[in-house]
Amino acid sequence: MTPHIDKSMTDTADRTPSERPASNPGEAKSADASDIESLRAKVEEKYDFDDFGPTEMAEMSYEEWEAAFDPDTWIVGEELLDRVEQELRARVSIREIFGIIERIQINSEDCLLAYSDEGYAIIYPDGSIDGDGTIRRDVESTVALCSMEEYDLMESPVDSGLPNPQEVVEGSGEFGNFMLQIVAAAQLLVGVGLLMSWIFLPSLETIVAPVAAGVFILIGIFLFVVVANARLSDRFRVEEFRARLAALERIKRERPAFLPEEAVGSHETNTSVNGVDQNHE
Repeated sequence: MTPHIDKSMTDTADRTPSERPASNPGEAKSADASDIESLRAKVEEKYDFDDFGPTEMAEMSYEEWEAAFDPDTWIVGEELLDRVEQELRARVSIREIFGIIERIQINSEDCLLAYSDEGYAIIYPDGSIDGDGTIRRDVESTVALCSMEEYDLMESPVDSGLPNPQEVVEGSGEFGNFMLQIVAAAQLLVGVGLLMSWIFLPSLETIVAPVAAGVFILIGIFLFVVVANARLSDRFRVEEFRARLAALERIKRERPAFLPEEAVGSHETNTSVNGVDQNHE
């Protein structure tokens, strides 16, 4: 008679020590802590938290997120709002984020509002976020970083908001364009000089001269086209930026329609166009 073998016993015996169930809760907790520390080390090696943004945030798995950020040490409350406000204003000043940053109250609770022509985000003292659009994605990563005590905030300049549309000027790369024009003109002069020499000097009968002249002339024309394209692109970028700033001005005066009703109704501060809260200095 074949003896009956309990399959669960063989399964347990076949497992490696790390796969077998812990004999007591303390051993299980120790194993979990070891796994978390190991994963945390891998996350810190994989991601650069000094340059952590929405892209890196989207790449992280839930397990990596839980390992990297200890919820017991998160900063919340008024301190979190202050840190997020400073960080967002600094990012606006370097054009990493396009939007206006304001303090508002919702149901007598201080909150932080960030909005642009493409969306909005409301940050609550507990770190939760409501909103929509691209600016919410930017704000989510900022809140996550600012909630960590070890994260060093960016310095926010005094004039940390967006400029007025009239203050945006063209020609930021004019020096580079000017240097390219000089090089292009030199190429054309050399090319034309070689071509004229080949035509009017009987002693210069080599075919190399007209070929080289054609090359120099083509290079000069190409560089002039590059300069013209750069100036045209710069003009389009400036006009687009001015249009977005003008649209943001209109939204600011009328209040964005996509904002929650309670946020619109509770807005009591009179902020300037460039996003610096005049009543919250």
